[in-house]
Amino acid sequence: MARQSSRRPGHNRRAQYGLFASYLVTVLSALIGLFLVIISMADPVGFGIIRSGLAEISRPVALTLKQVVSGVSSADEIIAAYINAGTQNIALRRQVERDRPLLIEAQAIRQENDHLKKLLYLVDTTEGTVATGRMISSNATTARRIARISVGRMQGVLPGMPVRAPEGLIGRVLISGPNTSEVLLLTDSQNIIPVLRANDNLAAICTGMDDGTVEIKPLGVGNNPFRPGDILVTSGIGGVYGANIPVAIVVEQRYGVAIGLPLANPARVNAVAVQRPFDVAAPPAPPEEGNQAK
Repeated sequence: MARQSSRRPGHNRRAQYGLFASYLVTVLSALIGLFLVIISMADPVGFGIIRSGLAEISRPVALTLKQVVSGVSSADEIIAAYINAGTQNIALRRQVERDRPLLIEAQAIRQENDHLKKLLYLVDTTEGTVATGRMISSNATTARRIARISVGRMQGVLPGMPVRAPEGLIGRVLISGPNTSEVLLLTDSQNIIPVLRANDNLAAICTGMDDGTVEIKPLGVGNNPFRPGDILVTSGIGGVYGANIPVAIVVEQRYGVAIGLPLANPARVNAVAVQRPFDVAAPPAPPEEGNQAK
């Protein structure tokens, strides 16, 4: 078996050149470093100029490396933010699910409070109230606009008595039964109500249109002065409805005729109050005994 010849770097010309180049680079680097140290000690100003020149030469390479490093760091931050956002979204969804019953309960309490406030206002501020009840139903499909309420003769309700809600006037009692009554809504064409414009007391007549709206006609001759947004209240004239009960709001002018919508929508009204008919000629209440002249 032939003996293998030992190979040394000197026998390989390429390896020999590579070893020599590495020695040369090492020696040159040491000499350059020594030269720079000597210059920095002997001439600091000149060393600063050399350093600035080297910085200008290496600037493109430094910027490129900085962008690469920043890109890698931004990618890490984006990935971390994406992962954290997913975790936060899951936590927020769970928090919303936990809070949803509380929000529903708070909304229900607020609605109940609003309802109780309306009932309290209806009982405390309406003068001459005969009875308070609830709206059972309202019928807008027949030729007459009629609603049914939960009080009748047993509670003192009689035909002709006005019916109102916290939002405004509903109509007047048409038929009263033992414990229920039918109300002729103010949107019925047979219901004619003297009204005033709230801001300047301009008198007018409110008549039902049998379609859920009312027509507002001024008492004077000429152009209709009512415009959308005008609020109408009862005038107290006529001996049925008391004064200053909200009636309707004007929504449009149709061929010179003002059209309004009732402020108290029977479809959304719950509590109602039946009042005594307003008597314009009623004498004033007698003074109390303590205030009578001796």
